[in-house]
Amino acid sequence: MEIIDALILGIVQGLAEYLPISSSGHLVIFREILGVDLPASQALQFDLMLHAATVLSTIVILWPMFKGLCKSFFTFRLDDNFMYVCKILVSCIPVGIVGVFFKDKVEEAFGSGLGLVGICLFFTAILLCFAHFSDRTPSGGIKKANKGRDIGWWDALTIGVAQAVAVLPGLSRSGTTIATGIVIGDKRDKVAAFSFLMVIIPILGEALLDIKDMVSAPAQENSVGVTAMLVGFIASFVVGCAACRWMLNLVKKGKLVWFAVYCAVMGTVCVVWNYFC
Repeated sequence: MEIIDALILGIVQGLAEYLPISSSGHLVIFREILGVDLPASQALQFDLMLHAATVLSTIVILWPMFKGLCKSFFTFRLDDNFMYVCKILVSCIPVGIVGVFFKDKVEEAFGSGLGLVGICLFFTAILLCFAHFSDRTPSGGIKKANKGRDIGWWDALTIGVAQAVAVLPGLSRSGTTIATGIVIGDKRDKVAAFSFLMVIIPILGEALLDIKDMVSAPAQENSVGVTAMLVGFIASFVVGCAACRWMLNLVKKGKLVWFAVYCAVMGTVCVVWNYFC
């Protein structure tokens, strides 16, 4: 992989991870545009490293909250922060099951082309629209960000199932989880932070396993390259910090429906490109 390709893909990942437009789907789109042809397993490996970078962006932007959660959890304080971390762990169960039992299927999906990406982008658009209209007051206005309930145990599991489904390229993870939380009645400002924090454990866990595999694998088996991986990682982290802060403000203002329009348009482009070009 060329350094400039890795840089572009890192920027795409950093921006698209937090915006509800599917980072994995856009990575597939831009690999197609740039002509980057990687085996499915290596494409997924590179994508996971970029996701790990944006996870670190989340930790940086939400550091005060993240630090408090870690302090309570690792000292067994049994306070609200401790329970919050436990809810995050519950939300990770569905995606953990997918990772253990269906990893090969996920890798196949990442190598299946733009057709699947386009279809999943349409589903993302539908979810965002559904969440938007379910978040309206009877008079047609947008509910306040603090309107609704705090995230409960069943809410955490439900949002976790949404995250597991969103491993498909084109189905936005942040869009799917945030939309699910809004639809089931959680506070918008709470569900956005929960959505960004819940991905930390599965992504970093998978990234660490991939690092171990890359170190033990012969050099010729990895066509991405260490330098390209590093450039993509840094670009994804820097852009991710800005995008994370921006997205938190957008969710509070209830302005996600415009991304539904974008996803619908991009979904159309992907389907047309895949089947007619």
